[in-house]
Amino acid sequence: MPIIKILPHPEYCPNGAQVSAPAGTSICEALLDNLINIEHACDMSCACTTCHVIVREGMHSLNEMDESEEDLLDRAWGLEPNSRLSCQAILAQTDVTVEIPKYSINHAKENH
Repeated sequence: MPIIKILPHPEYCPNGAQVSAPAGTSICEALLDNLINIEHACDMSCACTTCHVIVREGMHSLNEMDESEEDLLDRAWGLEPNSRLSCQAILAQTDVTVEIPKYSINHAKENH
């Protein structure tokens, strides 16, 4: 079972975390199943960017990004070349390391 290493995030996992999940599981599902309550405003239907993560290691082991995910990511706060929507990033057999950005679109609006 692949392991997802989550880098420290002040709200979701201040000390960082490591969780395992079966191949075929989305990163978002794996985090939620392990009580890391990442935002997912659209209920994981690829209709928002609140579950945006930055894949720091293991990007090659995730499924290919489809066009709808690419289009949505253009609106994500803190977009980087290795950004993914965690609800669309499906685990294979290799471990991954992800960073949850400090803000999402929802956080940015609420805090300003």
